[in-house]
Amino acid sequence: MICFVIAMDKEARPVIARLQQAKESKICGKRVIYGTLFGENTAIIVCGVGKVNAACGAQTAIDLLKADKIINVGVAGGLNDGVKVGEIYTISAAVQYDFDLTQLNGTKIGTLDECAENYIPLAICGDYPQKLLATGDRFNDSPKDFELLTKTLAADVRDMEGGAIAQVCMHAQVPFFSFKIISDSAGSGSTTEQYLKNLSLCFCTMERELQNVFNCVKEA
Repeated sequence: MICFVIAMDKEARPVIARLQQAKESKICGKRVIYGTLFGENTAIIVCGVGKVNAACGAQTAIDLLKADKIINVGVAGGLNDGVKVGEIYTISAAVQYDFDLTQLNGTKIGTLDECAENYIPLAICGDYPQKLLATGDRFNDSPKDFELLTKTLAADVRDMEGGAIAQVCMHAQVPFFSFKIISDSAGSGSTTEQYLKNLSLCFCTMERELQNVFNCVKEA
C-alpha cells in the first residue's frame, strides 16, 4: 500500500478530496483516512506538526498499515533563488538541522549517530527539480538559522517533518518520496505573513500535480 504522511489537515485536504470510498479512523491518536486514489488502495495519515509527530506517523504507516512506499507532500519554506513560491519540487535528500553531535562525535551538524553523512538520500521520481531539505522543530525568521541552513548545510528548502520521516524509512528500508511546494521565501519579509498569504496558491499546485506525483511514485 502507498501511504501519505502529511503534517496538517489543510495540507491533506487536496489528497483526501480525491479519495474514492473514503473511510476514517484513528490510530495512535492520528487521523487515518483509507480509500482508493487513482485506482490504488491508499491511506493518508495526518501526523501533526514536528519531527516526533512525523516519525510516529511514518512508523504507524510501516508497522500497522504495511506501507511499502511513503509519500510526504506539503508546503515548505524556500531558502534561495533556486526555488519559487507556488512551485513544486522533489526532495533528493534531507537533513535534521537541529540535531547536533558535533562536539561528541566530530561529525557535521545534522549527522545522526548511526550515520556517516548528515543528509539522508530519498527515493526520487518524476521530472520535478531536485532540492535539498533541512528539517527542524522551529518556524522562525532567525538570521542564525538562515546562515546555518544556507551556508553550512547548503539546503534549498526547510520544513518540520521530512528529515524525521526519512530517518524512519531509512531504518525500515521503505522507499520515501517527498514533494514540497514553496509557501514562503527567506529574506522576503515575514515568513509567517508569506505563508498565510500563499497557502491557497500552494494548494492549487498540489491539486494540479497530485495525479502526476502519485503515478510517478506508483511506477517507481
